[in-house]
Amino acid sequence: MPKPSSLTQTQIDEFIQRGSLLISDCFSREAAQEITDRAYVRLGYDKNDPASWDKSRVHMPSLTAFDCATFAPKAWAAIGDLLGGFDRIHTPCSWSDALIVNFSDGAGQPWQEPSASVGGWHKDGDFFRHYLDSPEQGLLVLVLWSDIGHEGGGTFIAPDSLAPVARFFAAHPEGVLPNEIPFRPLIEECREFAEVTGKVGDVILCHPFLLHASSRNKSGIPRFLTNPPVSLREPMQFDRTQPDDFSPVERVVLNALGTEHFAFAPTGSRERIVPERAQREMKEKEIERERLAKNG
Repeated sequence: MPKPSSLTQTQIDEFIQRGSLLISDCFSREAAQEITDRAYVRLGYDKNDPASWDKSRVHMPSLTAFDCATFAPKAWAAIGDLLGGFDRIHTPCSWSDALIVNFSDGAGQPWQEPSASVGGWHKDGDFFRHYLDSPEQGLLVLVLWSDIGHEGGGTFIAPDSLAPVARFFAAHPEGVLPNEIPFRPLIEECREFAEVTGKVGDVILCHPFLLHASSRNKSGIPRFLTNPPVSLREPMQFDRTQPDDFSPVERVVLNALGTEHFAFAPTGSRERIVPERAQREMKEKEIERERLAKNG
């Protein structure tokens, strides 16, 4: 594995211990403004009139994709360090404008601190059968297109979820469909929780086994976020001959399992899944493109 080109050993150690790492100032506020202003047009909302924001939370489809390496080279360099080099990453690594917008979800309810009792804990990946070594999601990336303060709809994370999730997948070499993962029992094993905050241009690189959940936005400020995965060319390996060849992402799994090597071989077939949201997104794309066309 090549030596890290952008991250310090302290940053790598933080990722291995907590399963996430904040990379600041990966793109400009102006670039983000262009994406978010366009989102209001796509939705048919008036940016300056909260009364026009019909839904409190919206998952938007992707209309425009762009290469992470050129759009956010600082984030791309860190991604390479955490995955063991760019030659292990499936390229191009695309980001898009598939925004998850929390306008005011839960604004009328009391604030909930991050805990196991919060609903909706999960790991991403509704498009493949999950294995301990799944290449479809080498990293989960949280891209902040808006400032996110306390109680502003920031993602909740459970840093100590890495071990129970790794143990679960190690015990299921046959693979597990997304709707078969027992998130409630897994999150109940956790005791450490945090709220993600940050500013426009920040990127949080997350281990794919990091359980996370949405939070209420009581700030009165819309929160814009995307969550693209980074895919690997080949499945992760946990029995490499040279210890230095393990990527930090692989090292997280080994530490979670309490071993230096783990010979994992899936007993089921790799399987791509067409999620239910795909058909809905196709319809939404048509509507949003029409709105953009009408607005020039």
